[in-house]
Amino acid sequence: MATFFDRLRSIITSKSQNTSEQYNRAIYNWLGNTIVWNSENDETYINDGYRKNATIYSIVNIITKAASTIPYHIYRKVNDNSYKRYKAMSSGIADPNVMLKSNMLKKHALVELEHTDLHKLLERPNPAQSYATWITEMIAFGKLTGNRYIYGIGPETGENINKYTELYIMPSQIMEINSGGIMKPVESYTIEYNGTYHIPANQMCHIKDFNPFYDGTGSHLYGQSPLKAGLRSMTTNNEATESGVKFLQNQTARGLLMSDEGDLNEVQAQQLKDKFRKEHQGSKKAGDIIITPKKLSWVNFGLNASDMSLIEQYNASIKDLCNIYNVPVQLLNNTESSTYNNMKEAKKALYQNCVIPELMKIQDELNRWLAPMYGDDICIEYDFSVIPELQEETDKIVDQMSKAWWLTPNEKRAAMSYDHDEQNPILNDYYIPANLIPASGDDIDMPDVVETPINDIEVDIDNEDKKKNSITHINIKSLVSGMTDVFTTQQEAEDRAVELGGSGSHQHTYDGEPVFMPFESHDEYMDAVDNEKYDEYKAEGYSDYPQSATNNAKRVKNWIDKHGRDEVDGMTSIGLSRMNQLIAREKLSLSTLKRTFSFLSRTKGGGYNKINPKFKDTPWRDKGYVAFLGWGGQSMLTYSERKLNQIKE
Repeated sequence: MATFFDRLRSIITSKSQNTSEQYNRAIYNWLGNTIVWNSENDETYINDGYRKNATIYSIVNIITKAASTIPYHIYRKVNDNSYKRYKAMSSGIADPNVMLKSNMLKKHALVELEHTDLHKLLERPNPAQSYATWITEMIAFGKLTGNRYIYGIGPETGENINKYTELYIMPSQIMEINSGGIMKPVESYTIEYNGTYHIPANQMCHIKDFNPFYDGTGSHLYGQSPLKAGLRSMTTNNEATESGVKFLQNQTARGLLMSDEGDLNEVQAQQLKDKFRKEHQGSKKAGDIIITPKKLSWVNFGLNASDMSLIEQYNASIKDLCNIYNVPVQLLNNTESSTYNNMKEAKKALYQNCVIPELMKIQDELNRWLAPMYGDDICIEYDFSVIPELQEETDKIVDQMSKAWWLTPNEKRAAMSYDHDEQNPILNDYYIPANLIPASGDDIDMPDVVETPINDIEVDIDNEDKKKNSITHINIKSLVSGMTDVFTTQQEAEDRAVELGGSGSHQHTYDGEPVFMPFESHDEYMDAVDNEKYDEYKAEGYSDYPQSATNNAKRVKNWIDKHGRDEVDGMTSIGLSRMNQLIAREKLSLSTLKRTFSFLSRTKGGGYNKINPKFKDTPWRDKGYVAFLGWGGQSMLTYSERKLNQIKE
């Protein structure tokens, strides 16, 4: 029976195969526990690429800056089937139909979590880095070497023994893989830096790019760098840059003056040179007419065809490098092809073709390696809906949602990541447009025409308890003809009557439950509504409210722009409308002024004029405070009270 060494000898002595390659293959297959050689030249990619090549430096920076601003959320999976369908569909492609279906599945599959240990870890992966610098470092190494190494450290004892408390990005160019052979390709990782350190495979998350180079030595265990395919372009770019620098540093005279009447002696030549310097040197003398004492001719030392070819090769190498990284060349301050429209499209292409696929790869690996430590049903998801360049597609979704009568209001709101109330029966019903009549033409019993199908719920105060127990300000005319203000409590109806300039309330029955409306009778209410509508549209309005009220609204608008609509909760559709009115310094009608005073006085009474201490560092997460500021804050409350008293007098 042949021993291992007999087999090894026969392989090495084979004439048909490379000796070195076959020796490595034998070691990899049989011995195991040995370092796998990395066929990639990572040091070259980093030194001659990122550190030396301005184009590659710019490309990598564009990618990392765009990716580091995308927020992440942490969820708990509540429906495995919906989650699988959601993952199969959530490709990050900005197609309205795909995004709509994906969002619907997401709402059924996931419930967002807040303030978990995983949040704390990702916000501060290690004592020396924030999330932004951490993810930037990871992506940069990946784009340069094709490999991203995340090293996790956790306590050896205590309640967090099975959880990582620190995450480090390891330098890809000095990482080595220890193979355990065919049965266990990755045994551990080794790093040589002021000593040799071995890291168990389960403590390392290795995210690698595809590498098709299978040679039997295990080198495919490393990812292939994009610059391997772009090595020629990188070299051309570097050589062209260096040649240009040398040309500028070592260039000789720009031209030669030649005499047609014989040689000039040394004194004549010096006199001619001094004359040219005195009369024609300097920017102010550029373009002057030159008159010479003798018949002279000029021979120009300009760029030759070879030099021009080098410039063309340099420009071509830039385009090649951009194509390799899926980064539009317009984003490299390419003024020749940059316009507003194609820059906008270029940024969109950057996210769709480069940033989103990169983050989704990282997301999937973190969900495989890290998230299960914090619960089998925990997952990390990046939120691509905040990308400004994809907002046009979001607008298309909103338009589609408004026409989707086969969805309930709650389903519409859930699909758009808005708050929804599953306990409210009105929001769980379907509202079919009156013009949808069966094609058969058969006579059917039609319900009363719904003039305005319910599309939204407008809540004065974003108080969760109140949302659950009130239908506050549901604008719907299908309950009772002419009914526009319906409440579940008598007090709310009476408050609304005061806003309309009256008092009292009256009762209706809807779906077997009592509901309340302003004024003593329905006729009084209708008269008041007509008067209010007149106020809304009459020319007179009030725009002399203080600038501080506008500044308060701008503060909320800045929070929304910076953190995203989902993070800045507390503003309903009416609140957002009021915020925009104040920012634009629009005239406010009398009825709007009354509503503003009513809302601000109630919210102040609820204590929403001050930041809740638990939101001291994140005021944009305090719903009540956000709503109070969005309506103008204390200065608007003071102004509206004073103005209404003046009008009354």
